[in-house]
Amino acid sequence: MKRALVTGGSGAIGAAVCRQLAADGYAVIVHAHSNLKQAQQLSAEIIANGGAACAVSFDITDTQATKAALEELLAGGAIQILVNNAGIHDDAVMPGMRPEQWTRVIDVSLNGFFNVTQPLLMPMIGTRWGRIINLSSVAGVMGNRGQVNYAAAKAGLHGATKSLALELASRGITVNAVAPGIIVSPMTETAFPKETINSMVPMKRAGRPEEVADLIAFLASDRAAYISGQVISINGAMA
Repeated sequence: MKRALVTGGSGAIGAAVCRQLAADGYAVIVHAHSNLKQAQQLSAEIIANGGAACAVSFDITDTQATKAALEELLAGGAIQILVNNAGIHDDAVMPGMRPEQWTRVIDVSLNGFFNVTQPLLMPMIGTRWGRIINLSSVAGVMGNRGQVNYAAAKAGLHGATKSLALELASRGITVNAVAPGIIVSPMTETAFPKETINSMVPMKRAGRPEEVADLIAFLASDRAAYISGQVISINGAMA
């Protein structure tokens, strides 16, 4: 059974991805940082539904802690599917942005990507099969007022995705990014009233986490073996 690690697996999109990958027959490792209890509950739910799962907790911005946690996981075999879903936003217009707002957002999305991905690569290469899927955002594609830090972090992931895809193409490993638009979550319910969604999204609705999970599950499958180095938007025709 192939193993899949989903960082930020306790959030709205992350949880949907974990459920779908488990339903597709993968052993899912649900990662959390501050929400370990939520990750454990999700893991228990997956197991109760006949799937395979476990929960782990570590800070992806802490290089040594991440390395130690991954070494422990790799003792059980290579992780062949990685969904880099963990991310934060700390919004402010650039003239009023504090240095720590810039640093923290970049740290989680870009340094976190490196800290988690790099230690998994050689074991993955050894199996000659792998899928790496990085969660971006419409902000990284189009930009967004008040999110210069977040957009920069996600756009940085696009360059990393394309470059890593080139490095791993001959090893049976694909690397892609998925860029969701407005997706239903506790945060978007307050940040995006229905009138705002109607004006921003041609489809006049927010996407569902399960729709993002379906795309990610496809990219993680054998059917997507010839898709790599792509940034795929899922945003209701916003762009």
